[in-house]
Amino acid sequence: MAHQPDPVLRLLWRHGLDEPPAPRRGRKQSLTVDDVVDAAIKIADRDGLDALTMRLLATELGIGAMSLYTYVPGRKELLALMADQVFRRRTLPPMPADLRERLALIARTHYEICREHPWMPDVMALQNGIGPGVSDLYEWQLSGIEDIGLDDLEMDQTVAVLIGFAGNIARSQERMRQAERESGMSEAEWWEANAAELGTLMAGREYPIAARVGAAAGTAYQASADPSAELEFGLARIIDGVVAYVDRRS
Repeated sequence: MAHQPDPVLRLLWRHGLDEPPAPRRGRKQSLTVDDVVDAAIKIADRDGLDALTMRLLATELGIGAMSLYTYVPGRKELLALMADQVFRRRTLPPMPADLRERLALIARTHYEICREHPWMPDVMALQNGIGPGVSDLYEWQLSGIEDIGLDDLEMDQTVAVLIGFAGNIARSQERMRQAERESGMSEAEWWEANAAELGTLMAGREYPIAARVGAAAGTAYQASADPSAELEFGLARIIDGVVAYVDRRS
């Protein structure tokens, strides 16, 4: 059976169409698709992706829940529109001349997007439509590694490694912030409150390597982890690996 084109595609590319997608049903629309998507982004940024429901979005927009479906077919399509809208409005900087700087810029740009919109890694993991924002970003990312000695598949995988790593670091930071909000304590305060109890519970067990490394990390981070430090260390090692691989190929 032949599959039909995904209806979200015409919504994603609506700004380039001579005739934008018509309302699915109902009265004349008082809002635009951009209005709906912007409101959804605002909710997800403020309350998290799980809090974003079609009913809450309709309430925020001041329309009926059923009216919302005249703008977007459903939540899955809405998420695709949100991600693409964020990417489409992003001003992408010119690529520097140095390869290491280009690789770092690809990762850091994605990291900054995910920091500003913590829901982005989860949305990107979904099977969503490809819009102009995603396409522009991907073209820009690939331009940073064009003609360095990688084949097309290796170029795609290099971008995937860079943005996957950056997205995971941003996600770790958001989880730490969420844990602090829920507990009302910073990492340092948690350790201060629980150090004595942990010492009692762990009495008689020897972890010499973990104790040494954990003490060094705790002193440096004043926490159990430091995603910012992990970003710098991990990104440098990834770049080392890509550059060494390119050098071997050439």
